[in-house]
Amino acid sequence: MITNEQIAEAVNAAHGKHRANRKGKNADYIPALATVDSQLFGVSVVTVDGQTFSAGDATTEFALESISKVFTAALAIEQVGPKKFHSKVGADPTGAAFNSVLALELHNDMPMSPMVNAGAMTATSLLSATDADDRWRQILQIQSDFAGRPISLSDQIAASERATNSHNRAIAWLLCTGGYMYCEPMEACDVYTLQCSTLVTTVDLAVMGATLANGGINPVTGKRVIAKANVPPVLALMAMEGLYTASGDWAYTVGLPAKSGVGGGLVAVSPGKLAIAAFSPPLDKAGNSVRAQAAITQIASALELGLFNT
Repeated sequence: MITNEQIAEAVNAAHGKHRANRKGKNADYIPALATVDSQLFGVSVVTVDGQTFSAGDATTEFALESISKVFTAALAIEQVGPKKFHSKVGADPTGAAFNSVLALELHNDMPMSPMVNAGAMTATSLLSATDADDRWRQILQIQSDFAGRPISLSDQIAASERATNSHNRAIAWLLCTGGYMYCEPMEACDVYTLQCSTLVTTVDLAVMGATLANGGINPVTGKRVIAKANVPPVLALMAMEGLYTASGDWAYTVGLPAKSGVGGGLVAVSPGKLAIAAFSPPLDKAGNSVRAQAAITQIASALELGLFNT
């Protein structure tokens, strides 16, 4: 059994070891992300009984970005069921960049995973909603339920994203052509843009992950967010494509379902135990935070959390 002292020691040790790491570069294709302080670095662990352990800039807000894909997928699975979701969105790694058009072309415009942009927009379109405002309200609510507090939109990041999302708009129309868009394509694209532009802290992100680790019940609020039966499909999706083209390497070396975002966040889930989150803006070439990966890898190893450990 992992003790609180072991967790606290692992969190502090990982932050201390990697805070001087200067590798990587902020995402610059979204101008608002390029200006975020690259020295920021937070680490947090939240257990399934709601204990929190943090180090560094763990209460600094940052853009959720692609980590939002996890929670929209969870909501869509709740609404339509895992079987229907699987048939319409897919669960396989694309082997290509997160915004790849080639991956769509190779599969007749079918998305392969909700953890990349194409599948994420399909998942957003799959939600049962009366209009764009209702679709957005539902997504903001599920993010808030997972975090255990009201999550808000960054108008600055949303404006920056909207000004640079022409590539995603093209992907949305390709999905529509293939029959994998279930609402008006530009509505799905815009709501997807908004869901990526919300603000969370590293602690929030750890609580969100711990809700999955706890079988769908938020360990801080005690509220059931998604059905227990729908947690394994969500974790499987994270395991297959959560770190884009580095997902296989992550499974090989760390062995935990995880999801990254180009805002610098990364969350990993140890089912039944805890979640580890970290935030640091500089990214590697695959789009994953350099320091967040290093910190979570070290904590997972120290606490022997890898799912494939025997």
